[in-house]
Amino acid sequence: MHSKKTRVFIVDDHAIVREGLKQILADTPDLVVAGDADVGHEAIKLARQDGYDVLLLDISMPDRNGIEILKQIRKEAPHIIVLMLSMHREDQYAIRSLKAGASGYLNKQSAPEELVSAIRGVVVGRKYISDDLAQALANQISGNHPLSPHETLSDREYQTLTMIASGKCVTDIGKELNLSVKTISMYRARLLQKMKLKNNAELMHYAIKNKLA
Repeated sequence: MHSKKTRVFIVDDHAIVREGLKQILADTPDLVVAGDADVGHEAIKLARQDGYDVLLLDISMPDRNGIEILKQIRKEAPHIIVLMLSMHREDQYAIRSLKAGASGYLNKQSAPEELVSAIRGVVVGRKYISDDLAQALANQISGNHPLSPHETLSDREYQTLTMIASGKCVTDIGKELNLSVKTISMYRARLLQKMKLKNNAELMHYAIKNKLA
């Protein structure tokens, strides 16, 4: 019986990363690259047309945050399998990605064979996470690891936190996320309250201490 190849679509704003991923997949007989893009809306558009089976999605996109793109694809094309890629440490975004509907989370520094193994795994319905993340999730479930203040934030509040921590003001964040200054200020006020912080200086200190910046 003829086995159908898995169609993989790659979304990353760095051309060199996309080319590297395409090269890895080109050497794998059961996987085929269905296309690539440097902006998230292309992935959403093609998902509506059933243009691929698996999406490799960078979490840090210039047009929209990867988790937002993931949520929209889960809503509009729930059959599409999404594997998140990131340079961020797993404890920053992996659990948020899985909660939002991703089938796995892979660091960009992973070995090529790990990428191929991850794609093959999610295609047959398994979740893909590293051993370290599996341990972190197990600790959370068993109650051995109380949530850190930043883990109680919503995705948008967390995104605002990381952007303020990187030195951006509310006006710049608003422009980047296409939201009003008033809305960003509301997120900032909420996250300061939840984390029991007084101002941006305390927020930045917290972010550096917890390696979020």
